[in-house]
Amino acid sequence: MNPLRTRRLTIAAAAAVVLSFTGTAYASGGAAGHRDDGKITVGIKFDQPGIGLKTPDGTYTGFDVDVATYIAKQLGHDPKDIVWKEAKSADRESLLQRGDVDFIAASYSITPKRAEKVDFAGPYLLAHQDVLIRADDDSITKPSDLNNKKLCSVTGSTSAQNVKTKIAPDAQLQEYGGYSECLTGLENGVIDAITTDDSILAGYAAQPEFKGKFKLGGFELSNENYGIGVQKGSELKAQINTALEKMVADGSWAAAVQKNFGPAGYQAEPAPKIGVVVQ
Repeated sequence: MNPLRTRRLTIAAAAAVVLSFTGTAYASGGAAGHRDDGKITVGIKFDQPGIGLKTPDGTYTGFDVDVATYIAKQLGHDPKDIVWKEAKSADRESLLQRGDVDFIAASYSITPKRAEKVDFAGPYLLAHQDVLIRADDDSITKPSDLNNKKLCSVTGSTSAQNVKTKIAPDAQLQEYGGYSECLTGLENGVIDAITTDDSILAGYAAQPEFKGKFKLGGFELSNENYGIGVQKGSELKAQINTALEKMVADGSWAAAVQKNFGPAGYQAEPAPKIGVVVQ
């Protein structure tokens, strides 16, 4: 073989080895974790009190934020290294597929359809679908009362469609870009009910500006298994599962539940078993 060609091949092989270590931090096939600055990008909700909320001073609070921060620490990142990115319901799969985020913790229910596009670690919280109505509204006392009512959910969420398909076929679905818009509509009487997970609804109902205005219907319409979304085939899935198991074992999970849901009087289910999706 030509000596010059041999040298070129050797250099190319060495470069390939280097790239295999530096190209991505998590072998996730293009996720944001390859950044050289040591940052990790996490998708969360920005408008869900108690779950994921960007506050006016630019900080982030909520159960998903606490879970994501714990996971990031277990992956070797300080909280200051986390880049928070908004993950709206309709955008979550595309954010992961494009590699815009390393993982998503955004009240992300594990479903077979979503699992065709992304992988899920967890579950890490078992919630139930419910409805939020005005405190003075006595016309909705059971799920079937949602027939002919204006029911709000957000684009990309499965909640409203579940109600229309399985419970109240004559419900009038209203899809908004975010739950904050649904709340405004509910407060103003433009819509009659908001449906999503009870954990999310409880977070909204507990906000000072809404005190006494809304109430939960108390309907357990479905089981919602929250998972951590990652790219298909990502090694992060196993690493995050290990982190979640540790979070439960050392008491950090229970502390995060109490911190974020306790003030609203919301009684969360016990920590789910990793890999077990409750139907």
